[in-house]
Amino acid sequence: MAKIKIKQIGSPIRRPASQKKVLIGLGLGKMHRVVELEDTAEVRGAIAKLPHMVAIVD
Repeated sequence: MAKIKIKQIGSPIRRPASQKKVLIGLGLGKMHRVVELEDTAEVRGAIAKLPHMVAIVD
């Protein structure tokens, strides 16, 4: 299955608890951390909930 790299570009400070939980679920939580996950609908949905805090890295 295809992989996707996700980088955290926004801080979870002063964000709703639900957004912090989504970040942790993606394996993020600290600024500029990059994780590589499988490109599934669930991961894409989580990214769509946090467009201001994560970016897809080439």
